[in-house]
Amino acid sequence: MEILKTEIEGLLLVKPDVYYDERGYFFEDYNEKRFKEAGITDVFVQDNQSFSRKGVIRGLHFQCPPFAQSKLVRVIKGRVLDVAVDIRKGSPTYGQHHSVELSDDNFMQFYIPTGFAHGFVALEDDTIFAYKCGAFYNKASEASILFNDPDLNIDWKTDPSVISEKDMVGVHFKDFVSPFSL
Repeated sequence: MEILKTEIEGLLLVKPDVYYDERGYFFEDYNEKRFKEAGITDVFVQDNQSFSRKGVIRGLHFQCPPFAQSKLVRVIKGRVLDVAVDIRKGSPTYGQHHSVELSDDNFMQFYIPTGFAHGFVALEDDTIFAYKCGAFYNKASEASILFNDPDLNIDWKTDPSVISEKDMVGVHFKDFVSPFSL
């Protein structure tokens, strides 16, 4: 397993060692010891899974403190463009985003600490997306930033075809007051 840093402090990519043989493949997707060595000390308390058609956008979501969630995300089936936006006041990369393609072919995982808004778009039909969360879901603390905000300039690599009403009314980044700081 290799854990790689991105250009935004705190965002990490996890590249597992995948072993293939005549039966198929095997890989370790979580190892507490290796994650701690890389600085991921979260205790994951909730696992979630979603199923999406091609073009479905989910995000940009986050939960406000004290219910802020870190996430460890991956694709079980299909392919997504996964995006994390730095919303930590005082961060040198505040308002910047990192995107990565996650798929059932590359087995990559994306670690997103608290202080980031997160979203993804399904790039294939029948995509199954899974994520571990470092805090329990709390509806009263959920918030979102508009996924297509021009100030964020995120290239979603496809035209979105299905967007929830909740995601269509996210706040514009210029009007956003972050509850997170460094």
